[in-house]
Amino acid sequence: LCCECGQFHLVLDNHLYNFQDEVDDELICHICLQPLLQPMDTPCGHTYCFKCLENFMREYNFCPMDRKKLSFQQCHKSSLLVRNLLDKLIVFCPFKAECQQTMQRCELEAHLQNRCPGFKKYKSELQRKKNPISKGKEDPPTKVETNMPKDLEVPSGGSSLVAESSAAAVVSLGTAEPGLVNPAFEETEEGENLPQRTSLVAETTTIEIHREDPEEELGMRIVGGKDTPLGNIVVQEVLRDSVIAADGRIAPGDHILEVNGVNISSVTHCQAVSFLRHPGPVLHLMVLQEKGFSNKTAQQDSTSATNQEVIHVTLIKRDRSEPLGIKLIRKTDEAGIFILDLLEGGLAAKNGKLSRNDRVLSINGQDLRQGTPEAAAQIIQTTESRVNFVVLRQPGVQLSDLVEDGSTSNNSSSSSSNGGSPVHHRRRLDQNHYRRKSTYQKGYVTHEKTVAIKKEPKESLGITIGGGRDNKNKLPIYVTSVQPIGCLFREGRIKRGDVLLSINGIDLTHLSYYEAVSALKSNAASHSVVLKALEIVSLNATEPSLDIKEQGFSWSPLWITWLGLPSYLHCCQDIVLSKGNLESWGFSIVGGFEESKGNQPFFIKTIVPGTPAFRDRKLKCGDEIVAVNGVPAIGMSNSELIPMLKEQRNKVTLTVVSWPGSLV
Repeated sequence: LCCECGQFHLVLDNHLYNFQDEVDDELICHICLQPLLQPMDTPCGHTYCFKCLENFMREYNFCPMDRKKLSFQQCHKSSLLVRNLLDKLIVFCPFKAECQQTMQRCELEAHLQNRCPGFKKYKSELQRKKNPISKGKEDPPTKVETNMPKDLEVPSGGSSLVAESSAAAVVSLGTAEPGLVNPAFEETEEGENLPQRTSLVAETTTIEIHREDPEEELGMRIVGGKDTPLGNIVVQEVLRDSVIAADGRIAPGDHILEVNGVNISSVTHCQAVSFLRHPGPVLHLMVLQEKGFSNKTAQQDSTSATNQEVIHVTLIKRDRSEPLGIKLIRKTDEAGIFILDLLEGGLAAKNGKLSRNDRVLSINGQDLRQGTPEAAAQIIQTTESRVNFVVLRQPGVQLSDLVEDGSTSNNSSSSSSNGGSPVHHRRRLDQNHYRRKSTYQKGYVTHEKTVAIKKEPKESLGITIGGGRDNKNKLPIYVTSVQPIGCLFREGRIKRGDVLLSINGIDLTHLSYYEAVSALKSNAASHSVVLKALEIVSLNATEPSLDIKEQGFSWSPLWITWLGLPSYLHCCQDIVLSKGNLESWGFSIVGGFEESKGNQPFFIKTIVPGTPAFRDRKLKCGDEIVAVNGVPAIGMSNSELIPMLKEQRNKVTLTVVSWPGSLV
């Protein structure tokens, strides 16, 4: 809870206020549609909140209103007169139940800290709820190796929980069971079986996450749950500069088996979100991590890992362009990237914690165990300030053991000896988006509603929105909050999470975020507004309510609610994968038609490190496969789709729908 405004929001987001009166349109930010905070003027005459403009300029180089070329350095603070007018706006105390006072916006922080009985009550209740958790040592990893001809075997040291909850994920990549997409063995044209790799190695580890702020979000997105075909809870994405990214040990594709000793391998998606959002200074997670295919035995792997040390290092750049002074290379006989040299006088050399021959496991939470120097350089160059390294150090290995890969130039991560930057070659893909049919709405129903309201021309709608077809997941426009100052709050039918379909007959379903903001703002100026929206309703009354927990997060709908969206709102994209004759595609699938369950979507469950699907980095766990090479997958069984994928020798086009995982 923010101590300045008394409401829940991310540290990097603007403060939230409940204004007593309608605020003049001239004092509204055209990005967030809220009264201006720390107003900034552009050379072209527009004014935005400092944080809104700063976040916008990280991705774009033009003014949001007139699209004229713009840089953040050209903008300046608004006049003292404007800032004083904004500070004197009258706001309600956010603790309405205990405090009905109003005051100027600039006085709210002092009121909360010194006079508000509601805030005082909140702090005392929060203190009572906090339970200290003892800090235990990290459990040693438990290796699980699956051999191709055999069923899954768990060593005696592994727990029954691992065998029960992770068997499907591991076996699906190591046997010919349903869920397999191109096993490690590939048939040649002559019909011979040539082993490419003999086993898939997985590992369970207990990871201890520490948070200075017990309420801080972990910073990862999850998919899955027993109420979906995925079954397990799977990490879809790790957000940059988050608690999880700074720790560096959890990566996309990891399966979360336990949270603070509670088995979540057989809980619903909403229950898993509730467990992971539970506040606390220490969080114990048991995760299953697939390490990729290997020819080595588990014994050899454990021998080679002797004396290896995982080290966390944070380097802080003064600005985005500052070089770190690190040279990275690849070895010919081992996957991953290694530090070749630390340039004298560079940021890394001055820090002194990185060493030559360290293997880079991740940077800012981005998994680089199978990465390239180019990928590492790109992550570093796009980072504003903190660069978090997780490296593996093996004492006794000399620099002469490093052999530069002939296919990769000797790149520096943001600075090479000749001052150049690595060149990134990216394959341009056909971004053809189209709709498809779907009947999967398990646990959720949609209800379309039309809201007609009469209003004053200057009265705002009082909502904030998210999504937009320019979003990386190409989401429809949805409501993120309904403010108590607008006409929609008074009307009462539009709720947070509703998908907006149209306003006054103007279709909103194909618009980008800023196009939708413009359409809503222009139509809100009329005396009457007709808004069409889609409400997604859960059929399961026993699920835990996440409304209170979600207030502490940058709110967006849960992943599972997107699965109930009608097909005409789905936006598909094509992902093209290429591979060699002896390679596996490197992903497993679940779902498809079953007699007992009917039609279910096909979901990506696992992406194996070191494979074409992993290297391409566009396919994510939880993505829904709609078609393969243009052939619709709807109505197919698992045993029908897998042979179709295996027939594709060197290239396949997957048409997928990608929904963002639930943020925890």
